[in-house]
Amino acid sequence: MHYALRTFHTINLVAFLALGVVALVTWRRRRDRASVWAAAAFGSLAAIELLSLIPAHEHNVGEKIVVRVAIALLVLFPYLLFRFTNAFRRPGRPLARALFGLTAVLIVWSAAIPRYPQPGESRNTDFQAFLILFLVHWTALSIASAASLWRAGREQPTVARRRMQFLAFASSALTVALILILPTSNSDTWWALGTQVLGLVAVMAFLIGFAPPQVVRLLWRAPETERFQAAMASLMTFAETQEEVASRVLEPAAGLVGARAATIRNAEGKLVASWNVPAAGPAWEDAKLVEAEAPGATIAVWTTPEAPFFGEEELAILRALGAVTGLALDRVRLYQAEHEARLQLERANELKANFIALAAHELRTPMTTIHGFVTTLHHLGDRLDAEQREHVREALIQQTNRMARLVEQLLDLSRLDADAIEIVRERVDVRAQVEEIVQTVAADPQAVEVAVPDDTEATVDRNVLDRVIGNLLTNAFRYGMPPVIVSAERTDRHLRVTVEDRGRGVPPEFIPDLFERFSRSEGSRASAVGTGLGLAIARSYARAHGGDLVYEDAIPSGAKFRLVLPA
Repeated sequence: MHYALRTFHTINLVAFLALGVVALVTWRRRRDRASVWAAAAFGSLAAIELLSLIPAHEHNVGEKIVVRVAIALLVLFPYLLFRFTNAFRRPGRPLARALFGLTAVLIVWSAAIPRYPQPGESRNTDFQAFLILFLVHWTALSIASAASLWRAGREQPTVARRRMQFLAFASSALTVALILILPTSNSDTWWALGTQVLGLVAVMAFLIGFAPPQVVRLLWRAPETERFQAAMASLMTFAETQEEVASRVLEPAAGLVGARAATIRNAEGKLVASWNVPAAGPAWEDAKLVEAEAPGATIAVWTTPEAPFFGEEELAILRALGAVTGLALDRVRLYQAEHEARLQLERANELKANFIALAAHELRTPMTTIHGFVTTLHHLGDRLDAEQREHVREALIQQTNRMARLVEQLLDLSRLDADAIEIVRERVDVRAQVEEIVQTVAADPQAVEVAVPDDTEATVDRNVLDRVIGNLLTNAFRYGMPPVIVSAERTDRHLRVTVEDRGRGVPPEFIPDLFERFSRSEGSRASAVGTGLGLAIARSYARAHGGDLVYEDAIPSGAKFRLVLPA
């Protein structure tokens, strides 16, 4: 019996020392609140085992000090374990103070006991009272620690849950062993051997819970590994949008660390998708935000406070998943960029083809007319009377003017595309300038209402105003109906000039192509002689000035164009 007790005592000594070393290494690696309390708690158990190697006979002062230090550490352990289990969720201040005070009282009492009874000696009343309070203190704190670990473990993924359950079991088993060993004073019995075995079970459970072997972790992690592999496999399949990629991994990522909610942001920091996040944003007081940042993606999860400590490897796996997700998001981004570039190239080719066809068509019409009249004059000029020659002359002037306008518009486009338009800002009386444009351009100046305050001034390019407002007035009479209203508003930073008419407005289906080159609606194509370049040139001038030209439907009817220029 004595040999068996010595064997188990030696095994327990090695196990408790190993537990203390593991806790110390964890603290040196993590340096957080939980690891500090864990190192203190399990280090105290290792210190108690080391002190047990020193004889406990109180024959001299040194041995008395060793006994009292060992008892003080024994009193302190359940308090340290309680602080470790509650390092993630702080207990109420009154409870913490009460437990600290009770622990301090017991430590002082243990130091004040004049003499501890040896094995086989009777125990006096004072020592019995101390022993009862000690057991109540130890049992209450151990049960509270075990219950806290077990309850919090329900929300954890498998590895963290199993670790916390093992720690809860170990705390309970060590308490039972202590309760069983203290009432007896005889150490060489089967009863004592049973408590040694139970103590060994407790310390092994502490070791497995605090630092489980890798093979155990792999077995425990099987459900999460399956989810992780499924998420990785889903990322390998093609997706057209980043939202589709994120939706495949959000829920598995949350399940990997037992999170309540999760989000994914791309490399630009834009929120791509979220899972289980309330509309008003997460408001869980006991939730801990953990962000797994990787190139191309950031996965944020709202998980339990215990997850970073007990699920450290799961968080590392989450970061790996974030890295692969980042690659998938980047692949989708490149695909979308390539797709957009291809569409733009196709659009450019279409515009180029339209440009060539329409330019050739628009130039061929006046050229054919001019060629016909010139040929007529060459061969039949002597036979024409004065009225016929005047008609030919007017037709030639009209067609050459038309061709000159088209050539001028094409030159404007080439200069705007080459950024060769020089913007010269000067102080302009906006009302006077608008009235001048109306008199020069409008088909019927009397049908134009100029609603510009007399004191409106702005520092803008006069040529931009002429080109844009002139084009808008021409279109208002060509495609709309009078009255035409020109208004202006000057703010601290911008000049806004609005031109609206009371015609039919722009068909809704044509609005997206309104400012495209050579674009004309079906109605205007049949009834008007424009080239489809005017609005494209007008907007280009506005943007060359740092502004813009926008369209909206007029109320109650008609078209409204607003020129916005920095002033």
